[in-house]
Amino acid sequence: MRNLKRVLGALFVLILSALVLFFVLENQQSVGLVMFGWSAPVVPVAVPVLAALLIGLAVGPLLGAYGVFRSKRRARGGSV
Repeated sequence: MRNLKRVLGALFVLILSALVLFFVLENQQSVGLVMFGWSAPVVPVAVPVLAALLIGLAVGPLLGAYGVFRSKRRARGGSV
């Protein structure tokens, strides 16, 4: 059973890697982003999209952990 989990995990990682590679290769158009007067260098459109994905993957669990921490603190009777 453990070997099946390893094989399925490896297969999932390989498929995900292939999808990311396919996405990057298909989105080579250049794009320049401007925000609040600051302009970023021109990069392929896949770069900002993948950057936004990675930032979201980092921020989401942090916000979830903060919510759990607040809930536990309220349950103990601490002020918020």
